[in-house]
Amino acid sequence: MTYKIIWDKKAKENLKKLDLFVAKRILKKINELQENPFSKDLKRLKGEIVFRLRVGDYRALVEIENNNIKVLKIGHRKNIYEY
Repeated sequence: MTYKIIWDKKAKENLKKLDLFVAKRILKKINELQENPFSKDLKRLKGEIVFRLRVGDYRALVEIENNNIKVLKIGHRKNIYEY
């Protein structure tokens, strides 16, 4: 079963600001989630319905509902959790 990736406007903006090499790595990891959304790099945040995907020093915050994976935010690990 494949999952559909839905990009939030803020996540797209975050991705565009990153270095091209880093952005490609993040895109590759997110696309891998379509086949197996519960990979070892995906962990639920405590007390939240949001998951974080680890890609080196960067993180992507995602929500998984039904057959959809919504990418909410992308950023460096030091400031990704600040809302």
